[in-house]
Amino acid sequence: MRRLAAAALAAGLMTLPAQAEMTPEERAAFREEVRAYLLENPEVLIEAMDILQSREDQAAANRDLQMLAENAQVIFESPDDWVGGNPEGDIVLVEFMDYRCGYCRKAYTEVEELVKSDGNIRFVVKEFPILGEASLLSSQFAIAVRQLHGDAAYKSAHDALIALRGEPTVDTLGRLATDLGFEAQPILDRMDAPEVMSVIQANHALADKMEISGTPTFVLKSMMLRGYVPLEAMREIVAEVRAEG
Repeated sequence: MRRLAAAALAAGLMTLPAQAEMTPEERAAFREEVRAYLLENPEVLIEAMDILQSREDQAAANRDLQMLAENAQVIFESPDDWVGGNPEGDIVLVEFMDYRCGYCRKAYTEVEELVKSDGNIRFVVKEFPILGEASLLSSQFAIAVRQLHGDAAYKSAHDALIALRGEPTVDTLGRLATDLGFEAQPILDRMDAPEVMSVIQANHALADKMEISGTPTFVLKSMMLRGYVPLEAMREIVAEVRAEG
């Protein structure tokens, strides 16, 4: 990627100044001078690309901040989302997740450890099924359990779905409901209810606004983290956000 961008930069340099202001001979000479300079000083291209990347990163961060400000209420305070950790925590960590996502499963134990060991994180889960029918069924089941049986039941269902290795068919989910101590049929019936589907639809609409297209995506007060983040790096990010106040 950097080589391609550097080539594009070099090509741009070789077109300056405007061709209309130069004779063919002058243009050829100018291009040769630029080429010779870049060959003798390739670090110039690297420096230019580093500056360009820094500007692009800053622009992306500023865009994220704007989107966070515009959508803060529905991101951090939606009553449709399960809240764990410390409900009064000074840091709010939101995760857009999909039960069939391998990186969500990898992040699961580390996020659990982060929230438990920190003790002052309010953790919000947003059901964001994007990996097909199995993902959708899993989210429908989890949301139905929460709506019918409350937050503690949701956490049990959430944990079980993360650990589930087989396909989450209707039969599988019925057995899972029984294993969790609930009557299966009311949960299965609830899964297609408008109240369940509206939660999923709202999360997808929010993700579109936030330019979120993959899982896991973590959202904090001042940043979005698109993709899996190792535990120690996540601790450093939480400390950085906390220091910002």
